[in-house]
Amino acid sequence: MKQLLFKLRLMNEQLAVIAGFVLLASVAVTILDIVLRRFGLSLGGTDEISGYAMAISTSWGISYALTNLAHVRIDLLRAQCASRGRALFDAIAILALSGTALVIAYRTWSVLSKTIKYHSTANTPLETPLWIPQSLWFAGWIWFALSAVIVLVGVVVFVFQGRFDDVDQVAGLRNEA
Repeated sequence: MKQLLFKLRLMNEQLAVIAGFVLLASVAVTILDIVLRRFGLSLGGTDEISGYAMAISTSWGISYALTNLAHVRIDLLRAQCASRGRALFDAIAILALSGTALVIAYRTWSVLSKTIKYHSTANTPLETPLWIPQSLWFAGWIWFALSAVIVLVGVVVFVFQGRFDDVDQVAGLRNEA
């Protein structure tokens, strides 16, 4: 289980780098468009493209945050507990996060399926077929839900084995004092 969770973390780190490059490319296109406007030219659609880049990189980047313990949590009670109690709070937190990720991933399909059904395009000069950015966005949410469920399974296994330090490593807090 630890090996699977380690590989998941490495994969999410690689995906986060790709998401970062998507954002950097979006910034570069936006800067280029701003410079071209000084000469009376424009690429057009940079706001649309940057919106797609933000949505796509966010949906993929949250898996990185998950496996690197970067999600925000309010842990007043957890901090007062011994390792078993902290592991229980971590299990509850990852259960809630997994449930939320599954619901969001499920709901994003209805957005994408309607886009595909109606052949929707952006109401912009680019007239982007919306299934393209929405497919990448949807895939990111599916990946996040899958990552969260894998972490949840790992936490449950570790809790039942009494491996509370392992729970802390995969679902605890980063840089806890």
